[in-house]
Amino acid sequence: MNRKSDQTDATRREFIHRTLLAAGAATVAPGILLTVARAGAESEGASSDTRWGMLIDTNKCAEGCSACVDACDRENGIDLLEKPEWQSEEMWNAQRPQWIRKVKLRDRQTGEITNLPMMCQHCEFPPCVDVCPTGASFKRADGIVMVDRHICIGCRYCMMACPYKARSFVHHNVTEHTVRSPRGKGCVESCNLCAYRIDHGATTTACQDACTAEGHEAILFGDLNDPNSAVAKALKQQSSRQIRADLELNTGVRYTNV
Repeated sequence: MNRKSDQTDATRREFIHRTLLAAGAATVAPGILLTVARAGAESEGASSDTRWGMLIDTNKCAEGCSACVDACDRENGIDLLEKPEWQSEEMWNAQRPQWIRKVKLRDRQTGEITNLPMMCQHCEFPPCVDVCPTGASFKRADGIVMVDRHICIGCRYCMMACPYKARSFVHHNVTEHTVRSPRGKGCVESCNLCAYRIDHGATTTACQDACTAEGHEAILFGDLNDPNSAVAKALKQQSSRQIRADLELNTGVRYTNV
């Protein structure tokens, strides 16, 4: 009787094992999803042979231009968010999600002011990933740093760890959002280099397209690992720098004329 019971248990375990491998996930408790990596998944997804990044020419970044910001808002549905009636404009501007923001840097010696777009810098060694207690903040094999909203608990450790203030927290209920960029109250989000576009074969980001359409061409996106890519060639030809290079994060976003 015991032997039969053991055989039954073994059969059940084998069935569950095969089911998990086939389906990729199983519910182990209400609200908890156990995910199992399937063989071959890595070859179908992001590859470490590629590292996506940007080179931004600050000399071409026009004063007062917000084309990249506006394009990012439209692309990711950020423009669908509305200010709550009870909230002040000051608080709304301080708390509303911003994946890209225009900033000004002032040289203390010369007083020269430089305009540049600031977004997630897609570090090789991202501090946000290091401090995340759930693994919601992660870096893909191709260098894109992202947030998994399904397991983000809204602790905001990543926001505190990011030296670029590149992450936003969704403070309010969301009634409208896009399919490609779903969002919800209590989650952190940031620039993902238009990963969904890249995964579907695109070679440009929304911000680059908008900047080019305005005639500025300040943003150049591409594969940093490909010596024949436009961005890799430009990096070899021009002197560039990282923001906060002292942190040795090896950012995927570089700037010229800073």
